[in-house]
Amino acid sequence: MLKGKKIVLGITGSIAAYKACLIIRCLVKAGAEVQVVITPAGKEFITPITLSALTQKPVISDFFSQRDGTWHSHVALGLWADAMLVAPCTASTLGKMANGIADNMLITTYLSMKAPVFIAPAMDLDMYQHPTTQQNMERLRSFGNHIIEPASGFLASGLEGKGRMEEPERIVACLDMFFEQKDLQGKRIMITAGPTYEKIDPVRFVGNYSSGKMGFALAEECARRGATVTLVAGPVNVGLSVPCAEMVQRIDVESCQEMYDAATKAFPSQDAAILCAAVADFRPEHVAEQKIKREGDELLLRLQPNPDIAAQLGKMKRDGQLLVGFALETNDEQANAHKKLEKKNLDFIVLNSLQNKGTCFRSDENQISIIDRDGQQDYDRKPKQEVASDIIDALARRF
Repeated sequence: MLKGKKIVLGITGSIAAYKACLIIRCLVKAGAEVQVVITPAGKEFITPITLSALTQKPVISDFFSQRDGTWHSHVALGLWADAMLVAPCTASTLGKMANGIADNMLITTYLSMKAPVFIAPAMDLDMYQHPTTQQNMERLRSFGNHIIEPASGFLASGLEGKGRMEEPERIVACLDMFFEQKDLQGKRIMITAGPTYEKIDPVRFVGNYSSGKMGFALAEECARRGATVTLVAGPVNVGLSVPCAEMVQRIDVESCQEMYDAATKAFPSQDAAILCAAVADFRPEHVAEQKIKREGDELLLRLQPNPDIAAQLGKMKRDGQLLVGFALETNDEQANAHKKLEKKNLDFIVLNSLQNKGTCFRSDENQISIIDRDGQQDYDRKPKQEVASDIIDALARRF
């Protein structure tokens, strides 16, 4: 969707400036026209000659040409562009953009920009964490700018990867997603993903093998197509690969009860919900406060039923809302799926089977059938990203 688009690429004085070459290559390969505006500090890290060779355009850095006094009009650039991307963007430039300090060509171009602006910060973790930097980023977001941060920040303490510039391919994917036709623009969609863990004691639980990959692929697909997504995620080791993650509000939960509470709270304000999570049907009746020691030859657990999220949302569903369920079956697949469709007031159900080896849990592929009251449509085995597209196509047709 970047073919024919005019992109102003702002480059600042960061060690990540060399990655601007990769950004330019990706943009040009996608068919975009790129005009580089670089700060004086940026030229200390990468030469204008290199950038000009890649863009086939003279690089703009100063207000006036050093040779003949030609004026570079930042106003004209603001009118010319379909988007402005500042990558890498240092803490200094962030502060100047947030506070309107127009002391170089890049900032004056930004202040004159009529098109959407995307910003990829690049700095060390201490600078990134400083309250001033965080305040400046929030201020820029409030102005309608798009901040592109690394998607890996979900790992470990939540800080891993923060501060470094996002990878060039993902930055360009963010722009591509922005310009893509959005058939779900303005829609609000809730998605549940991953497993639930039901505690036995402080170190053990009842759970399942769900990785969350299918649910996260659905969240990415909805966001890419313009929806605002609420993602209720069980304990998973997966993150959102969509660069524009601001379209997804992620709510992390562990147990079925926590997922039930989050889903029933969010559902009334949604246009649709997709229940992709593999929720435990039962939980231990009693949770031990201390680790259970091995005593005797057996351990007996009494289980009690968990609340049924799909059934409750089916009761809550109002006119105009859509509700999509998943059925993972090992036998009598179609019959069981049809029963679930009717019993839980679903608009359609996505059926997959453990009999299809290499799909479902932990895999990168899936093979599904979509069943509604009018019939069944079967799909070939595909990567889960493509399966997500098929499912969201079916959802979008029903709006």
